[in-house]
Amino acid sequence: MYRLSLIALCFIGIQAYPGFSSTIAQTPHGTELTIACEDCHNTSGWDFIGQEAAFTHDEVGFDLVDRHKFVDCKKCHSTLIFEEAASDCISCHIDVHAMSVGDDCVRCHDERNWLVNNIPELHEINGFPLLGQHRLVSCTECHQSESQLRWDWVGNDCISCHLDDFVSTTEPNHQLSNFSHECAECHSPGAESWGQAETFHLFFPLEGKHEIPDCAECHLSADYTQASPECVSCHMDDYLSTNSPNHSELGYGLDCAICHTGDIWNDATFVNHDDMFFPIFSGEHEGEWDSCTDCHTEANYSTFSCIECHEHNDQNDLAQEHRDEDDFVYESTACFACHPTGEE
Repeated sequence: MYRLSLIALCFIGIQAYPGFSSTIAQTPHGTELTIACEDCHNTSGWDFIGQEAAFTHDEVGFDLVDRHKFVDCKKCHSTLIFEEAASDCISCHIDVHAMSVGDDCVRCHDERNWLVNNIPELHEINGFPLLGQHRLVSCTECHQSESQLRWDWVGNDCISCHLDDFVSTTEPNHQLSNFSHECAECHSPGAESWGQAETFHLFFPLEGKHEIPDCAECHLSADYTQASPECVSCHMDDYLSTNSPNHSELGYGLDCAICHTGDIWNDATFVNHDDMFFPIFSGEHEGEWDSCTDCHTEANYSTFSCIECHEHNDQNDLAQEHRDEDDFVYESTACFACHPTGEE
């Protein structure tokens, strides 16, 4: 009778225990952990059995790898209710970067250590690839802060970091010359030094004979913005002195690049001949001539008509063949009306 009363008393006491239910019994670990107690504890003193425990973190989507394997459970689980532990990095780790790069640590770090091995890739993702000299500078040279750990956004404009360089440069003097603050117009981001500027002349490619090492050969004044990309701004004397053919007498245009595309003046090809005058690069005329003088036999490069070269050089025969054309005019424009590319 005494034994039966003791059992009943114990049962009543357990029922009265706060948080008791038929589903969680005596577990202090919350409602989401449903495995048997003995899977993690021994039965003699409820001690944790360590590596022999049946529970693993990968079951809840937070696998313990590398450094996390050796952390004391209580570092993350401050209470015995396991689901109360957050899975985001910032819940356990102090943000030494003061939210300057967000709170998702795994963007830069992994579980092995705090070292960052993909700094170039991170910069490329953010629109500023680390090329040339930028590969060698310390992070804190650009990202300056009191703690030297806050990576505030600097901006992709060169002048954000290089204003002092711009102001102090005297050969040439960038300020007096009204140079743009966009350093990349002259200085390649991939260069190892500022001195490689002359090879990166985006607005006027320095190719062929224009690959000139001395800027002052074209930029005759201190104000570099006064130099014109027009050919005749440098080559007017060449234009006026040329007599084979005489450019000025024949009224040639001042855009030298229409004919001169090579490294020497004599290497001239009139690339727009088809569109502007006479189709020699297409149709029946394509590949028929090797030199301008094949057709332009006169020194003055005078114009000519189709009938000067073709069989219809007798106007009587030409009129007989085109007798149905009342308004026929014996000139090249009439020929092109029916023979636009030189076909029969």
